[in-house]
Amino acid sequence: MFDTLTDKLDGTFKKLRSRGKLHPKQVDNALADMRTALLEADVAVEVADAFLGRVRGRALSEEVIKSLTPAQQVVKIVRDELQETLGGEYQKFVLPSGRIAVVMMAGVQGSGKTTACAKLALRLKKDGRRPLLVAADLERPAAVQQLSTLGDEVGVPVVSEGRDPVKVAKNALKEAERRGNDVVIVDTAGRLHVDAEMMQQARRIRDVVKPDHVLMACDAMTGQDAVVQARAFLKEVDTTGFILTKLDGDARGGAALSITAVTGRPVFFAGVGEKPEDLEEFHPDRLAGRIMGMGDVLSLIDKAGEKLDADEAKASAEKLLQGAFTLEDFLAQLRQMRQLGPIQDLLKLLPGMPGGKNAFKEIADQVDEGKLRQAEALILSMTPDERRNPGIISGSRRLRIARGAGSTTSDVNTLLKDFEGARKMMRTMMGGGKGLPGMLSMPRAPKR
Repeated sequence: MFDTLTDKLDGTFKKLRSRGKLHPKQVDNALADMRTALLEADVAVEVADAFLGRVRGRALSEEVIKSLTPAQQVVKIVRDELQETLGGEYQKFVLPSGRIAVVMMAGVQGSGKTTACAKLALRLKKDGRRPLLVAADLERPAAVQQLSTLGDEVGVPVVSEGRDPVKVAKNALKEAERRGNDVVIVDTAGRLHVDAEMMQQARRIRDVVKPDHVLMACDAMTGQDAVVQARAFLKEVDTTGFILTKLDGDARGGAALSITAVTGRPVFFAGVGEKPEDLEEFHPDRLAGRIMGMGDVLSLIDKAGEKLDADEAKASAEKLLQGAFTLEDFLAQLRQMRQLGPIQDLLKLLPGMPGGKNAFKEIADQVDEGKLRQAEALILSMTPDERRNPGIISGSRRLRIARGAGSTTSDVNTLLKDFEGARKMMRTMMGGGKGLPGMLSMPRAPKR
């Protein structure tokens, strides 16, 4: 979502780094470029101006201007103030225990509100809670059915008893007590835009269920409209925080940079995909690092910890050190890595130069998921003996393997050559203590 903004900030920082000492005029020129980039990203004008005002005040301090690396100091200042604009320190989403906790979800139509309910329910379920989903959006056609379908998908019960949304929410609290649920998530009605009727209904539901949190699902792709919506919900229903949806989209992302600054309420979660599990905790410092081109290794580690099998990764690393790593092991590693998501998205989490483009962008652009699937097909086309001992794969075997995978012998040759090269390289790296068990280098995908 922030690629364009990152590139433009990178260009500004390159101009600064090309100079030695900095003068106020040069700083002002850089800030003007940043302002243009922020407004083009659809950041609210007031937020952009406040952000740049803080940056200017710190960048023109005597300590920075007279330092040996003023440009690098400015980059750090921009990163720090960007984190502050995004919310400052990370705020964990906390629900009370020992009683039924209530979360009320609000938002306009199309913001991903109902999907966010299911994603949050799944996350709480993984944390050991027993959530109950409440379909109180009776205005939008098929909203109840949508939540029921999502509830089945994540294994969380859904209730919707009554024709009045307020009564539906009230009855759900009694049902949760009867069932033994300890969290109730109420999906409320949305509209195509903010209106008085919707807000009145939301207030009535809030007054009945007395939620511990009123979360607003905010579409990160809507730009400054999201700010208008957020202010309205804050005023009418006292929103406690936000879930930013569609943060994986390709729009300009101004909502993500503006919403906390104008409301004072934190973003607790970010939707980063369409799957129920694609809901991440929102860390302002990590997102600031991504926007600045510094990567987000901590999120990559978190993702790996959730998705990868630690025992299997350790076993693979030990085999590699012993020289016994085979194509079977590589296939298992490939499947584990693909659980983390598209390779391009993973590479974007790796750091480049501070303030510059992601150093892996060129690699990411060249990776083709289809070719990785082809590599998997080639390995599956081999016999168990061939996977364990690639040295026995003769010309006739290569032809059979290629035909079985709908490929060519050239593809087989490329896979075997690159696998052997990667195995030698990683054995050398890990022998020197620099390897990362479970994050093994992948050979180039076969070329067609």
